[in-house]
Amino acid sequence: MKKKVLFLGASGLIGPFVTPGLEADFDLHLADIKPHPDGTPVDTVDVTSYEQVYEASRGMDAIANFTVVRGDPVLSFQVNSLGAWHVMKAAVAHGIRKVIHSGPQSVRNAYAHDFDVAEAPGASGTGYYGCTKMLSREICRIFARTYGIQTPYFVFAGLGASPMEAVKGQDIPIFRVFWEDLQQACRLALEIESIPDDFQEFNLFSCEHHGKFRLDKAREILGFAPARDWGEYFKRLP
Repeated sequence: MKKKVLFLGASGLIGPFVTPGLEADFDLHLADIKPHPDGTPVDTVDVTSYEQVYEASRGMDAIANFTVVRGDPVLSFQVNSLGAWHVMKAAVAHGIRKVIHSGPQSVRNAYAHDFDVAEAPGASGTGYYGCTKMLSREICRIFARTYGIQTPYFVFAGLGASPMEAVKGQDIPIFRVFWEDLQQACRLALEIESIPDDFQEFNLFSCEHHGKFRLDKAREILGFAPARDWGEYFKRLP
């Protein structure tokens, strides 16, 4: 029997590109506050309402929360931080033992001079969005380790379609993840039984040729690897 997965943020900037790679393996219950861009039916669930998240989580085996607001100083806290609280609280209430969250990789510029960085300490910076997502990470960490909820937390900085031909005028992207790789990471995260300490933050990106950051933890724990050697598309041609 397929796992039942509540996918929050199904109509947003991430959901429509990730769920097609998961629907064959999981029983997805799509939810958002706005219609799906492809017209796919979605349940109306406002992550800022605990009651709505609680009801939507009933009977689920896992929750994937990809809701996000960046620009509005009120909604960004209500969705990013309070929403994470509601998701983890609902998971506890229903005995759900798997939750996926994500956030921005916010310290890459501090390591612009460095290479071969496996893990960097988290830092939100001074931006309001970064602070709200840092709070969400700490909320997830505390709930996960207190209640034994297996919570992979993906960090990246940029998403998009994979290249189809040689890329010109652009360097190898750092911390950008292509849709098929994010699909794979989510699939692996939903399938794995447990992760060390119940909570792990995973670097996630598709191109490794920059040599600055590493995917060691995602490889060793989840079995993740980019679908292709994407760096080949960014090689400088003669």
